[in-house]
Amino acid sequence: MSKIQRLLIVLLVIAVSFAFLWPTISWYGFTPAADKALAVGSREQIRDYSRAMAITDLNALKAQAVAGGEEKLDAQKFAVDVQAASTAYKTARKAQPASWTSKSVLAAFVSEKAAYDAVESIYRTRVLGLKAKQKKAVKLGLDLSGGMSAVIQADLDALSKKLGHTLSAAEKADAMKRAIESLNSRIDKFGLTEPTIRQQGDDQIYIEVPGAADPENISSILMGRGKLAFHIVDDAATAKLATYLESNPLGVDEKTMTVADKTIVPAGFVIRKFFKKDSYGLDEFTGKYMVLNEVPGLDGTHITNATTSTDSITGQPETLFQLDKDGGEIFYKMTGAHVKETMAVVLDDKVKAGATISEAIRDSVRMTGFGADESANLALVLRTAALPVELSPVNTQAVGASLGEDAVRAGVLAITIGFGLVILFMLGYYKASGINAALAQVVNLIIMIGVLSAFGLTLSLASIAGFVLTIGMSVDANVLVFERMKEELRAGKGRVAAIRAGFDKAFWTIMDSNITTLIAALFLAQMGSGPIQGFAISLSIGCISSLFTALFVSHLIFDFETDVLKTKHVSISWRVK
Repeated sequence: MSKIQRLLIVLLVIAVSFAFLWPTISWYGFTPAADKALAVGSREQIRDYSRAMAITDLNALKAQAVAGGEEKLDAQKFAVDVQAASTAYKTARKAQPASWTSKSVLAAFVSEKAAYDAVESIYRTRVLGLKAKQKKAVKLGLDLSGGMSAVIQADLDALSKKLGHTLSAAEKADAMKRAIESLNSRIDKFGLTEPTIRQQGDDQIYIEVPGAADPENISSILMGRGKLAFHIVDDAATAKLATYLESNPLGVDEKTMTVADKTIVPAGFVIRKFFKKDSYGLDEFTGKYMVLNEVPGLDGTHITNATTSTDSITGQPETLFQLDKDGGEIFYKMTGAHVKETMAVVLDDKVKAGATISEAIRDSVRMTGFGADESANLALVLRTAALPVELSPVNTQAVGASLGEDAVRAGVLAITIGFGLVILFMLGYYKASGINAALAQVVNLIIMIGVLSAFGLTLSLASIAGFVLTIGMSVDANVLVFERMKEELRAGKGRVAAIRAGFDKAFWTIMDSNITTLIAALFLAQMGSGPIQGFAISLSIGCISSLFTALFVSHLIFDFETDVLKTKHVSISWRVK
């Protein structure tokens, strides 16, 4: 491989590593603390913040407009409002005002509702963008950030008894996947800040909740797996209720879900609200009510799987789900008796979807008439809300935020001191060649953290320990190469020959030491858990990275000095000239 090719590979690796590392640098280095606090909040908190800020801004603008509205606005305080107004003027193809006043901002919109929607949208987009940035950054473990961890046990034996047969490996994997999806889908409902949820072993789930976490929230997530059912809708009563509410907008008692006119809802039927996902990904009441049969026609526990697809003829999205044998029989009788009527999918007393029954259906159900996002949301509801496996907490552990701050400072200090002392030793002992080792170490550190960020791994104290150890191992590889080079120089060889021989003779020694360490680290990663696994993963990354920098990057730097800087001698020892 030519030197140009090697240079291009090194530059490409550094560029890719830095691209993955940039979100972490941007988040921890350049994002204000106030923005971080907003981004780590739940989607409900983000929605409340965005709406409150939009209302506050518009009220302030209206108050200024009433008072005269000719004063120039504070560019920083009303930056979002000016941005929204500027976009509105451009959309309407109108000339923008020479200076922004409260009147000129409000005049950009056709109504107060339009102004509110535009301003709220900018706040929402900004905070959700911050949340997306935070997700791409390296996550700090609980020992660094504080919070709570929990180990959840999935009762696969109970599921096996319920199904009446021993679970296959595929069935176990599917049950665990659905359990994790279910937990993820319910996070924002309880106001948690982006927990880490992953499978641990064959039948356990590990949850990390950063920040101040309430143990009751963990229990709420587990207990609130969702009550899913299919109900037949009384279309006539639903239409009658809608007509009644046109003249009585507040006619439904929100606590009891009843109306004063008892003739609207037949006996044995109940009123339920219809919800859709809003722009924040949260359930939002559509303003529509449905009158449902109080007794569900089918319980959601009979669902075995749910997916999305596209109709091969129309190209429209569709939701597909399968039922077990008993569920198929019940569903066939229910749909056969109510052809041309509406069936509602109800989760936790919220109507999530409604579809007209076209024919009697047995065990494979296809639901159409939804958009792509609606179809995907419905499939997730069907797949996760009727979770068949029981979950129970094995243990929970809380870590104080003050401990996390101390741990962060200790970890950063450990890396800084370790890295600094290693570089000082290499510079002092190997003279100018120590610069070569220092540059290789910088590249090594960029690659390691870049890989950590690329795979969404969590940085913990154990991971930091693995990286510190890796720095020492990487320098050890440089030491082996340098010592071989010194031997060749003592034997009278020139710069080029000494460098080539030094790398060639040290190659297998470096490979042996790193490969054996990598094998041990991989076994630790597979068999260990928690801090042991974090240490093993960071050590594995470091082994591969240090091999690349010690044998590839370092060699290229020597070649650069020879070919470009025209260096004739090797400055590598105080005793070798």
